Amino acid sequence: MKKAFLQLHLSVFLAGFTGILGKLITLNEGLLVWYRLLITSISLFILFRVQGRFKKLPWKDILPIGSTGVIVALHWLFFYGSIKYANVSIGVICFSLTSLFTAIFDPLINRRRFDLAEMLLSLLTLFGILLIFHFDSQFRTGIILGIISAMFAALFTVFNKRLIKRFDTYTITFYELTTGFVVLTALMPLYLLAFPGANLIPSVPDVIYLLILSWFCTILMYLLSMSALKKISPFTVNLCYNLEPVYSIILAFIIFHENKLLNGAFYAGLACIILSVFLQMFRVAKGKDLKLESSH
Repeated sequence: MKKAFLQLHLSVFLAGFTGILGKLITLNEGLLVWYRLLITSISLFILFRVQGRFKKLPWKDILPIGSTGVIVALHWLFFYGSIKYANVSIGVICFSLTSLFTAIFDPLINRRRFDLAEMLLSLLTLFGILLIFHFDSQFRTGIILGIISAMFAALFTVFNKRLIKRFDTYTITFYELTTGFVVLTALMPLYLLAFPGANLIPSVPDVIYLLILSWFCTILMYLLSMSALKKISPFTVNLCYNLEPVYSIILAFIIFHENKLLNGAFYAGLACIILSVFLQMFRVAKGKDLKLESSH
């Protein structure tokens, strides 16, 4: 369990950089995600072939794995849309609602009883989001996109919990992200028609940021979080990812000086979200997460 939590928190730390990189990359959100999936899919294919981990699967297995990959592609699309329409701080703070959606989706999909403590902790997160939502109307479009992103993130984690019981982490990772890339490629012409980007080809700095995003904040982060899922419940994984805004916001304050755009309501909301994380950590320390695992 200790190793799983170490893997989880390292993946959360890496996730904290995704929002910063999304802001630094000048491409629009659709092209950003497309290039991220392109680089990641090619890198995984080469890596797994060299390591001998690549496995060919029948279509009946590729379908459920690939469907989950489409979900993560949609999550990224809305997440970076939130950052582009608002800022890094708003985008990553809305991601914290993933725990609320997980507390709802996990019992429905995996057919277990709703956990009252999970719902209460999630409502504390929701209260924090509502505080932030009302502090400035100029960020509301970004907040709405961020909430949709959190919904897809919750679905992704819940479905992944099912998949890792049948397939190894490396196989799931490759087929999910490759399928996400294929589907997004098919939809990209329509997307660019509706939301044209200023640039289609990334600049040299963009390429560097995309490589960091793909290799460290996607492949490494992805493998670490899915390894943690083998021992830790989806709700706890997503709630721990609520720490992602802390890392991202600190970096956003330093790099983009976003603290000048935020007021007391934002910090009050952030405090509620951090409190929900520590309360869940207290539950896990008491061994309740082990009890939760047995109900899946």
